[in-house]
Amino acid sequence: MKKLKQFLYSRLPLEEAENALKKKRVPVHRFSPFYYLGGICLYLIMLQVITGIMLLLYYRPTEEQAFESVQFIMTKVSFGWLVRSIHSWSSNLLIGALFVHLFSTFLLKAYRPPRELTWMTGMLLFMTCLGLGFTGYLLPWNELAYSATKVGTEMLAAIPLIGQTLKEFLRGGTNVTGITLTRFFAFHIWVLPLALGMVVGVHLLLVQKQGMSRPLTESSGPAISMPFMPHFLLRDLNVWLLVLALLITLSFYFPAHLGNPADPLAPTPVGIRPEWYFLFMFQLLKLLPAHILGIEGEQIGILGFGLIGLLMFLVPFLDKKSAAGRKSKGFSIIGWVMIAAFIGLTLWGVLE
Repeated sequence: MKKLKQFLYSRLPLEEAENALKKKRVPVHRFSPFYYLGGICLYLIMLQVITGIMLLLYYRPTEEQAFESVQFIMTKVSFGWLVRSIHSWSSNLLIGALFVHLFSTFLLKAYRPPRELTWMTGMLLFMTCLGLGFTGYLLPWNELAYSATKVGTEMLAAIPLIGQTLKEFLRGGTNVTGITLTRFFAFHIWVLPLALGMVVGVHLLLVQKQGMSRPLTESSGPAISMPFMPHFLLRDLNVWLLVLALLITLSFYFPAHLGNPADPLAPTPVGIRPEWYFLFMFQLLKLLPAHILGIEGEQIGILGFGLIGLLMFLVPFLDKKSAAGRKSKGFSIIGWVMIAAFIGLTLWGVLE
C-alpha cells in the first residue's frame, strides 16, 4: 500500500487535494445539521449511478421488450428486485433531499456573495434531477408509467408558442409510443447524466473554493468550526450508512412494483397523476379557471411556474439586503410560503 501511494502521489496531484481537504473547516452552530444534506444528495446520486448501471445489464429499451426485461430483473435475476427497489427509492429520496437542501439554503441565505454561482449550479442540479426522475419513470413501460407520461407531456403543451413542439419532440410524434421510450431512455442514461456529472463537478469545486456559508443569524457570535477531515467526514459517512439502512428497509418492506404492461389502446386509468414531486404543479393547474383574461388557465399556470423558477435562479442578485449582510425578512416569508404551498398541494394530491 505504501508503494502504491508513492506511485500515485508522484504522478497525480493527490497531495494538493489532501492538503486542501485538511485545511477545510466546517462552521459549527445550531443549523450545522443542514450541512449534511449536500453529502446525502451526493451519496444518493452515486447510488443511482451504481444501481442504474446494474439494471442496464438486463434492461432492453424497446416497446416489445422493456416490460418483460424489468419483469425478468425482478423475478429471475438474483437480488434484481432489491437493486430496482433501491434505485426507485433512492430516486425519490434524492429529489426529497434536494428539495430540503434547496429551501434550507434559501432560508439560511447561503446564496449571498460570493456564493451566487454555487446557488445557480445547485438550481441546475435540481432541475436535472427532476428531468432524470421524469424520463426514468417511463422506462418500465407499465400501465402507470405510460399514463403518467401522457399526462406529464400533455402539461408541456400548455407552454405558449413552443409547448406543442416540445411535446412532440419528447414524444417523437403526437402520441406516446415506442419512439418516446427510446428517447426517454437516451435522455435518462446519456444526455442528463452527462449534464449532471458536469454540474456536480462544478458545484463541488465551488463549494471547495468558497467553503460552507455561515448563516446571518449566527454571524454575531464567535466563529466556531471543526476540521472537515476527519471530523466532519466521519460524521458524513455515518449519515450515509443511516441513509443506506433506510433505503434497504424501505426496499424490503415496500419493494418497487411493476403492475401491468402498457397498453396504448386502453383508456387512461381513473385518478392517474404524475410523480409526487410534480403533484403540486398538477394540483395548482387544476385550481385555475379555464380562461384568465382571455388566456387559457393552464398557459397562465405554466408561465407562472417558469417565472418562479427564473426568479429562484436569480435570487442571489435580487436579494440586495442579504448581499449587504443584512436580514431580509421579505425573502424569508416568501420561502416559508413556498414551502407551505408545496407541502399543502402535494398532500392534497396524495390524499385526493
